[in-house]
Amino acid sequence: MTISTHVLDTAAGKPASHMAVRLFQADREIARAFTDADGRCPSLLPPGTDPAPGVFRLLFDVASRFPDGFYPEVSVSFLIRDATTHYHVPLLISPFGYTTYRGS
Repeated sequence: MTISTHVLDTAAGKPASHMAVRLFQADREIARAFTDADGRCPSLLPPGTDPAPGVFRLLFDVASRFPDGFYPEVSVSFLIRDATTHYHVPLLISPFGYTTYRGS
């Protein structure tokens, strides 16, 4: 299984680089990373990690990008049923809104 994300700042029309992202399985943090210059975290699971299917959550530090915005953080929970596939969870953010979807 692999888990990745891509964060785009829709207000600026640019990637949201250097944003902290934390990955949880149930309530246990299993990884942390920062988005790269293109706003991506291509592989959030540490090497050798093979978690079981279940509920996962990405926590994005939006306040680092928009200190005067409405959402200090965005939490996205999702269910992994098949541990043999890739899961991509993009996030589109602005100071006063966000959206997410299952990517490819």
